[in-house]
Amino acid sequence: MKLRKSIAAQKEPTIALINVVFLMLIFFMITGTLAPPMDGDVKLIQTEGLEGHEPPDTLVVHGGGRLSLRGVPVADAESFMTGLKDEEKETLRLVPDRDLPAAELVQLANTLRGLGAGRVVLISERALY
Repeated sequence: MKLRKSIAAQKEPTIALINVVFLMLIFFMITGTLAPPMDGDVKLIQTEGLEGHEPPDTLVVHGGGRLSLRGVPVADAESFMTGLKDEEKETLRLVPDRDLPAAELVQLANTLRGLGAGRVVLISERALY
């Protein structure tokens, strides 16, 4: 009798293990279908020879912290903000250089917010991975 109890006590609850594996399988099937794959016959455009231009009415922040608007140098954030109307101050768009340190970008955004900007939006390059 003691032998039968020890064998029965050693059985593992396989139903619980099967349920966990089944739930994981369903989870991965659902999350894998949220982003459908791109069609195989779609060819993406190549941008090797194109010149990049900033969108109009955006403040460009160069790597050294220099500012420009439509190719014209801007002295500082204060002079940029004084030339704007109230409705233009609601949403400001910045195009930062990738060589610009993040601390300088955050400082500039905070300065613009302190000078009356409602929102500061960063324009970045979009990549497909």
